Amino acid sequence: MEARQEGMKGGKRLMSLDALRGFDMFWIIGGHTIIHSLGKSSCSEFMQQYILPQANHVAWGGFRFWDLIMPLFMFIVGAAMPFSFGKRLARGDSKSRLYMHIIRRFVILFILGMVAAGRLLEYDLSKLLPYNNTLQAIAVGYLICSIVILNLRLTGQMIVLVVMLLSYWAMMALIPVPGHEAGMMTVKVNLPLYVETTLLGQFRGTGNHTWILPSITFGATVLMGAMAGQLLRSERGHKAKVLLLLLAGTGCMLVGYVWGFWFPIIKPIWTSSFVLYSGGMCLILLALFYLVIDVWGFRLWAYGFVVIGMNALLVYMATHVFDFRIIGDIFLKGARSQLGDWHGFARAVAGFVVIWLILWWMYRKKSFVKI
Repeated sequence: MEARQEGMKGGKRLMSLDALRGFDMFWIIGGHTIIHSLGKSSCSEFMQQYILPQANHVAWGGFRFWDLIMPLFMFIVGAAMPFSFGKRLARGDSKSRLYMHIIRRFVILFILGMVAAGRLLEYDLSKLLPYNNTLQAIAVGYLICSIVILNLRLTGQMIVLVVMLLSYWAMMALIPVPGHEAGMMTVKVNLPLYVETTLLGQFRGTGNHTWILPSITFGATVLMGAMAGQLLRSERGHKAKVLLLLLAGTGCMLVGYVWGFWFPIIKPIWTSSFVLYSGGMCLILLALFYLVIDVWGFRLWAYGFVVIGMNALLVYMATHVFDFRIIGDIFLKGARSQLGDWHGFARAVAGFVVIWLILWWMYRKKSFVKI
């Protein structure tokens, strides 16, 4: 994803997007492992009952904190698009040149997704999973969203968003899986799973998550982010931007929750109600980060997240191909007996510190990887 965005008027950087991206990546590259390790080491009933469940996906329908991480990642990609596209068009790039950039990023992200989770580096075609990773969902959503925002004004974009959400719902509600009635949305019987199994066969992999048919709603999630980015890039006042983001976020969550009674909130098949509910949370988070960091100017607390967010793609890939706890073990080798039950937690923290220090060094050197 684009590691930079053109900022506000006069070239001022929109730090809240970098911080929010870093906040999301923190959980992906270390925070999740730290919480689980802490849960294993701690005997706290509060941790076991209230915190750890939020660090796991729901089995099927419903929503927990960990279910927000992937849509937030996609939403932030969308939010940065109006800034990066605006910068390119302002410097004189033609639309055709911009489309070439979009296609190149789509291809690279898709291939990186196969590296991260598609077993591409095993060099065994029989084990390849061609469409099975968050980066590929981002790639597809980015491509769809790019076409929409480059050709339609905001009103048209909103119409397309509604059409995508309703179209996906209509397919799920009206098209039956062979041998079953229409509208089936169980773990083992649902239209996205049938489409994926039919088209990919042995290359689908295991698990409940589906990717091909939900590409429609992946595009919707990224588009919600892009519309939020257009609001932040507009000439509206700070208070108006924050208020509109909060109102839109609350409204989307409410509509998604109510719609969920008829079209359940299910992350593995990325239902339309899930898009709205998770997207509403993303809008509210963006409003809060923007308010605190870019409007009120309280930035110091977000520095650690910004360091991560500026090299999000690099660290995502790095942690998918290498376990940085191995480096952390060098410093904990002689402390295992002293740490006892807390050794796993210490390893998780040490691994994250190693990652963060590498990113901090790159940040200080102004070395940012983007595609």
